[in-house]
Amino acid sequence: MRTRGELARAKRVVIKIGSRLLAEDPDGRVGVLADEARALRDRGVDVVIVTSGAIALGVKRLGLAERPRHMPGLQAAAAVGQGHLIQVYERALAARGLVGAQILLTHEDVRDRRRYLNARHAMTELLDLGAIPIINENDTVSVDEIKFGDNDRLAALTTSIVEADALVILTDVAGLYDGDPSTGATLIPEVHDIDREAAPVAGGTTSGVGTGGMASKVEAARIAGKFGVITLIASGRRERPVTSLLDGAPDGTVFWPKVERLASRKHWIAYALKPGGSITIDAGARRALVDGKKSLLPSGVRAVAGRFEAGDAVRVVDESGVEVARGLVAFDATEVERIAGKRSNELEPVLGYRAAEEVIHRDDLVLLTE
Repeated sequence: MRTRGELARAKRVVIKIGSRLLAEDPDGRVGVLADEARALRDRGVDVVIVTSGAIALGVKRLGLAERPRHMPGLQAAAAVGQGHLIQVYERALAARGLVGAQILLTHEDVRDRRRYLNARHAMTELLDLGAIPIINENDTVSVDEIKFGDNDRLAALTTSIVEADALVILTDVAGLYDGDPSTGATLIPEVHDIDREAAPVAGGTTSGVGTGGMASKVEAARIAGKFGVITLIASGRRERPVTSLLDGAPDGTVFWPKVERLASRKHWIAYALKPGGSITIDAGARRALVDGKKSLLPSGVRAVAGRFEAGDAVRVVDESGVEVARGLVAFDATEVERIAGKRSNELEPVLGYRAAEEVIHRDDLVLLTE
């Protein structure tokens, strides 16, 4: 049986704080985070902060009555709020003898493998130098096509970028409940199976300040868990909101990973990339992938959806629509349609050139059923 005592062994921690907490009291909340960063650094623990709040602070400073609903308005608010937000962090960290380093990312920065590795090298160097990376989505230039979706997902992806041991998501509720907290629901202290224990009760509500509800936090725990990272969702309003949890305090909800840590590249394939389409496979191909750990061959392909190019990420689904895996496809969508159901010796006559035997090689394939 796993216990929270494991958290005391964490040597690198990603902390994510939500917009609502920061909008309530930016200086106070960041001051608490800075105190926690100082305490963790004194223990020899590396700290990375993923912060929301730029748009919310920009809305306040621009005197807007509500969060903008159109992209240019959101970008304008982010441009105003981002500068203010980093100043708050810089002041708080400097007062405690720490150095902050602002890192603004779009999904394009992690989708491209070279840029992903560049981000990893830069963050690793900052941590080696004792700095505190402060990461946010670059909302000033982000559009729907290059957005992460929310900072919970960004925080989960950051755990693999920096090879963290734990992810702490600080929010305005005490953790994951088995129902509506306002109606007397019970806090769930531990989750071992997200699909069975957490997903049915996570819901999807968001505040008018931020974009991520409890469902996005549970999904972040799923993504981080695939990299072997322990995730905690807890209130950011409590004393010592991070160090107390790492010391074993029975607060919040802890999500225990079910699998060994995925290799960084496989985690990148599964969760950093946005699939360009899907490939439906038959029962035999599903068995070969899941039980035999084999590559996906054309003979097992039944249907193709979406428009993707060779090298793009695609979803691999079975005939009931369940996503079995994700991977980097060796052919474009039109070619996969043409060779679907064919045996390896039939590919060259169909395509007109000598091709790879696999639609997705096992080295480029990540199973999602484990």
